[in-house]
Amino acid sequence: MKATEATAPAQTGKVRWVLFNPKTYATILYLLLSLPLGILYFTVAITGIALSIGLTPIFIGIPLFFGVAKLLNGIVKFEQNMIRQILGLPTPPVSYNQNQQSDAEQNWLKRMMKNFDGGLFIRNLMLVLLRFVTGIVFFIIMVTAISLGLGLIALPVVHIILMNEMQLDILENSLFGYFHIDWTYNQQYLFYVGAGVILFWVALRIVNGLMQIQRRIMYVDEPYQPSVPMETQIHATVQPQYYGYQEDQSTQGMIQSSL
Repeated sequence: MKATEATAPAQTGKVRWVLFNPKTYATILYLLLSLPLGILYFTVAITGIALSIGLTPIFIGIPLFFGVAKLLNGIVKFEQNMIRQILGLPTPPVSYNQNQQSDAEQNWLKRMMKNFDGGLFIRNLMLVLLRFVTGIVFFIIMVTAISLGLGLIALPVVHIILMNEMQLDILENSLFGYFHIDWTYNQQYLFYVGAGVILFWVALRIVNGLMQIQRRIMYVDEPYQPSVPMETQIHATVQPQYYGYQEDQSTQGMIQSSL
């Protein structure tokens, strides 16, 4: 029972004890890299699609478009796997393509056209654009929240250094003086450090919340279900009827022979 309860947070990807959990600081690194990676993904997607459209009259744009679609799919899968690794989520099973041998006999252009899924391409393009937006927004929120907490924690050290080196009192016109609270510097130090620790803990909770939002935006828990072609659906419905018809014929033949 205890083992099941212990593995439950790992399966859901929720982070406990944020201050001492390595997943929290891995998430901070992920959100720090989200800004340059989001810009890189956005640039590659827009440039690739624009070039493929512009080069379509000279035929180069068609294979380039399929290559961009494949690249976008790889970017989305890379982001999903990275989030799974950080949160400790299980990796989904890999689907096996039964037509792999028949696809290998075709040329590369026919294989790319056959494996192209318009719904998957639109989904990946939207996810890459959202990744660009969330990369900027989440980076700003995380840096602001963590900076407030760490700034208050480091305030006593900064005040002591400025007092000793430059005789500059940054706490002279502080909030305590505005409300006429006669606290010593040591009392103010304790207050600022305590408030900084609380804000830093809140900032770590915000960071993990942003990671959970990113997890849902990137469809980490919802693998893409490709649309089944109409020919496959017809074949799937006709084949059982055919085998059922054969079984009925064989049964009637056995009955007639026995009579």
